[in-house]
Amino acid sequence: GGGIYESDVFYDLCDELGLCVWQDFIFACAPYPAFDRRFMENIKIEAEQNVRRLRHHASLALWCGNNEMESCSFASDDPAALAEGLMSWRDYDKLFNSLLPGIVRRLDAGRSYWPSSPHAPRSGRKRGKINDPTRGDAHLWEVWHGRKPFEWYRTCAHRFNSEFGFQSFPGPRTVHGYTKPDERNITHPVMEWHQRCGIGNSVIMDYMLSWFRMPDGFDNMLWVSQILQGMAIKYAVEHWRRSMPRGMGTLYWQVNDNWPVASWSSIDYHGRWKALHYMAKRFYAPVLVSALEDPSSGKVELHLTSDLMRALPVKITWKLTGVSGRCFARGRLFARAAPLASRKVASLDLSPHLKARGAGGLLLWIEASFSGKAVSRNLVLFARPKQLELTRPDIRVHAARACGEGFRVTLRSRRPALWAWLDLAEMDAEYSDNFMHLEPGRPAQVTVRPAGRLSAAQFRSRLRVRSLADTYAP
Repeated sequence: GGGIYESDVFYDLCDELGLCVWQDFIFACAPYPAFDRRFMENIKIEAEQNVRRLRHHASLALWCGNNEMESCSFASDDPAALAEGLMSWRDYDKLFNSLLPGIVRRLDAGRSYWPSSPHAPRSGRKRGKINDPTRGDAHLWEVWHGRKPFEWYRTCAHRFNSEFGFQSFPGPRTVHGYTKPDERNITHPVMEWHQRCGIGNSVIMDYMLSWFRMPDGFDNMLWVSQILQGMAIKYAVEHWRRSMPRGMGTLYWQVNDNWPVASWSSIDYHGRWKALHYMAKRFYAPVLVSALEDPSSGKVELHLTSDLMRALPVKITWKLTGVSGRCFARGRLFARAAPLASRKVASLDLSPHLKARGAGGLLLWIEASFSGKAVSRNLVLFARPKQLELTRPDIRVHAARACGEGFRVTLRSRRPALWAWLDLAEMDAEYSDNFMHLEPGRPAQVTVRPAGRLSAAQFRSRLRVRSLADTYAP
């Protein structure tokens, strides 16, 4: 998603990265005076200028007239509602079904126009029917606002999921920038001021206690909130990608922030990546191996999803271990990742192991590789993380200077380390990967580029590596 007033740098970056932009005209959640001739003339000029400004970008996929004006009923033919200031459907049509699509057809004829998001063609918008699972796009907030469990996403069969999300706090360095030491409590007025969703902090903590053990200390609580957010979006995206070709798109809310705040973003105000943004690199990988687990039956379905335009032969390996890292079973198979498709490639019966060791004692590691190189890795849990008897993983770290100003960090773990992440004390840095699962016997390499110059000794003294097991008292 992008607004027409995003800087040109934003669109240039999307072009370079091969991303697609769902382009919104800036109309959202309010009635507009489309009956006013001068207003419409001004909108016409403004829309024409911005279509001309942006139409050359390869990343631009679709023009959207407005956000949530149909779903939130800002247009009506009820006289009482019109007296309160809502738009009439006639005026709505003038702006969103006539003026704007006419400009797009005339100035950018090769791209599609969509009147509103969400929008369900031929589903009776005037009767308030939205989020139709048979057509159009959907905004699904039953988890964040409706308190549904993350697993609820797996019941959704919508065609294009253009808005859904879950909040987290920014990392400690960002929060320390707007708090004093005695204000670092999520119920402190300063922390509540930096949370503009009224239910926000309580929702985060409610889900956190449902999924994780209580973090030890304020900073650990911030980090775990980010892991929680990443899990929520991962549940949704992997399910909708498995549902191809019925489900053919997801846009999570949101990427960035306009001030330092607890929010739905995956990158905070200062440009610091949250856990979700690293996790999104994995669950949006062009070729994805994912799983549907059923702890009650002990069955696990392995699915292979591909957004590539050509078929890809891959090797899928799986390994069942205990939380200590001991291997109980393993296997491999060969599968064809069909272009723009998803399919189940295997069904594993792990019921004997679950019966013997319990859902909280097992981890299933899966990997898809091509020509000897991993293209997707995933981890399957049979219980919520708080039910896993994790021990400190004993992560060994080796850091050496890489090409340029960066450092190459190699991580080895004696025991499974879930959501392991790197951080530099008192300094920002770019990380090639983070919040990853470390499997014993499988080293992980991360390139770190500090924001300032550091010697090798200074870098090693600042580097911190932690994992989920380090966030709560033993």
